[in-house]
Amino acid sequence: MTKRIRKAVFPVAGLGTRFLPATKAQPKEMLPIIDKPLIQFAVEEALAAGITHLILVIGRTKRAIADHFDANPELDLLLRSKGRSDMADYLANIVPKGACTIYLRQAEALGLGHAVACAAPLVDPDEHFAVLLADDLMDGERPILAQMVDSWADNPRSLLAVEEVAADAVSSYGIVDCEAPEPGASLPIRGIVEKPSPEDAPSRLAVVGRYILDGAIMEKLQNTAPGRGGEIQLTDAILQLSHEKQVDAFRFRGRRYDCGSKIGYIEATLDFSVRHPEIGTEARRLIARACKDQ
Repeated sequence: MTKRIRKAVFPVAGLGTRFLPATKAQPKEMLPIIDKPLIQFAVEEALAAGITHLILVIGRTKRAIADHFDANPELDLLLRSKGRSDMADYLANIVPKGACTIYLRQAEALGLGHAVACAAPLVDPDEHFAVLLADDLMDGERPILAQMVDSWADNPRSLLAVEEVAADAVSSYGIVDCEAPEPGASLPIRGIVEKPSPEDAPSRLAVVGRYILDGAIMEKLQNTAPGRGGEIQLTDAILQLSHEKQVDAFRFRGRRYDCGSKIGYIEATLDFSVRHPEIGTEARRLIARACKDQ
């Protein structure tokens, strides 16, 4: 039987403080790019890669995420009564019937590593699973996670999506010690450092929000002491895992938008607006006018 990656973990319990006050009552993952929330982009990417079990690790303020993926009979009836059956069908199949959505509660915000570890009861030690960070919006001709799954299928091992960042930006990322792979290829890492100074960074290859991880990392996470910022760092557990099993840096083909930052969010909104089938032409006109007026 062909091995597959069936499970994906979405750590979506963060408070999104960089977008306050907009995120005081609304999850940052529900911020829309035109007419689709960030979390839906990530879920659709996972589904396109063959994922069938969507594990969302939420916090107490994230009910809107569960509501978004739940059925809404009243809205469905309203849309169909107004002749919008196409939209009703689309909403009814945001999560196809062949997939299941599982919600877990992260009681305390103890870091990305802790959020991933919350899914440990659902991940077998001998299986690989994906992790997707919704505020990294990934855009490629072929979905980025699907690219990673294709590479994984040829040689099952842990994969970290990486991109090259500016030297003055390395202190915002986990940075791998690795030669730079060609786009669409991967190379084994020698190490990984969380948010190093530019002088101490082993490279400029930053780990961004897509991972395929060996299930053995769950034990590493449960035994990882809090690191930088008093949080359990996923980076620390990945480093431990790399001492025992192969971990590769994967250079994806496509573009990443850092929608956890205001500028990245604006950039994604502008780029997606000019490509939008309904508003693209008008969006280009408005953007050109705004630039001219300045």
